[in-house]
Amino acid sequence: MNNQTQHNGRYGIYGGQYVAETLMPALKELETVFHEAVNDQSFWDEYNAIMRDYVGRPSPLYFARRLTEYCGGAQIYLKREDLNHTGAHKVNNTVGQVLLARRMGKKRLIAETGAGMHGVATATIAALFGMQCDVFMGAEDVRRQAQNAARMKMLGANLIAVELKHGTATLKDAMNEALRNWVATVEDTFYVIGTAAGPHPYPEMVKKFQSIIGRESRAQILEKCGRLPTQVVACVGGGSNAIGMFAGFMDDDSVGLYGAEAAGAGIATGKHSASLNGGSVGVLHGNKTYLLQDENGQILDTYSVSAGLDYPGVGPEHSYLKDTGRAHYEPIDDTQAVDAFMKLSRLEGIIPALESSHAVALAMQNAAKLSKDDIIIVSLSGRGDKDMDSVMKFLKL
Repeated sequence: MNNQTQHNGRYGIYGGQYVAETLMPALKELETVFHEAVNDQSFWDEYNAIMRDYVGRPSPLYFARRLTEYCGGAQIYLKREDLNHTGAHKVNNTVGQVLLARRMGKKRLIAETGAGMHGVATATIAALFGMQCDVFMGAEDVRRQAQNAARMKMLGANLIAVELKHGTATLKDAMNEALRNWVATVEDTFYVIGTAAGPHPYPEMVKKFQSIIGRESRAQILEKCGRLPTQVVACVGGGSNAIGMFAGFMDDDSVGLYGAEAAGAGIATGKHSASLNGGSVGVLHGNKTYLLQDENGQILDTYSVSAGLDYPGVGPEHSYLKDTGRAHYEPIDDTQAVDAFMKLSRLEGIIPALESSHAVALAMQNAAKLSKDDIIIVSLSGRGDKDMDSVMKFLKL
């Protein structure tokens, strides 16, 4: 089966459509429209024009010389998704989904967001096309990502802070509220899911639109080095930038696929967001996958210094890739991520998102074990402007 979904939207035992009956017609319609669109050249002509002229793609593949010298092993290349318009990879998917929404005649967009980058990307493309946009964001994330909350309002989106009496008021809760809202407003509303999770066809759609990361990286490294990388590395929360990067190399058995999960204060402490390293199989947000739950199947509170990785599940294809051994998922804790954040800032003059810093940390670990002839490509999924306060607080500066 390799990297293809089965017809019922399953990756092995993972994926599926575990949703309220009310949503089934909408998901069926979405699946039909999506498959029509991806086989329609005019859809891709419009998508590619926006990617080129508005988003600024292709994003560069940059050789991090000083970081490579510091690690003393493999050559480290950074796929600069942080240089996209809006400052992250999220916009690759948002453009695709909003073009589908227009095709379906939907007037209103809703989205969930954690660190705020998917919310910003959705608000941005809603402004571009003159559409109503409501973004659900956990109240805790609104506080720790105040800059992105302000950006969404500036772009004309209605920001709905999800408050909770119990729980963490983060990404999981934002997604719960967005799904509830969609059930009630499905006739005129398109739900733009930002992560590679959710009910089928969302994981497949997100992968399709994010695969531009892996496709470009593959072409760029062949042009620069004349060969494929030894490894590609990306951070994994729900897993959209990782599945996008992996997609370009899935069929190349010589290329190792590595995901960096948020180990927070350490897996053993229970304060983490590492579903693949510390979770078990269950159902969350419409799909079967690895997730963080107790013995009664109740979803556990998650923690990470990074708001974008602070999610108790993961995309179903990542669960499948873990089980088959095609991809490897390693835990990176807060301290390691913040250290990588500072190293990249000081050595390369690039301030990465805290999410991306988890991938940089894993790449640094892996590079040191490899030879100077080896090549690692890191998905630098976003920039770190939004994380200044979190890092200063963490370092007590």
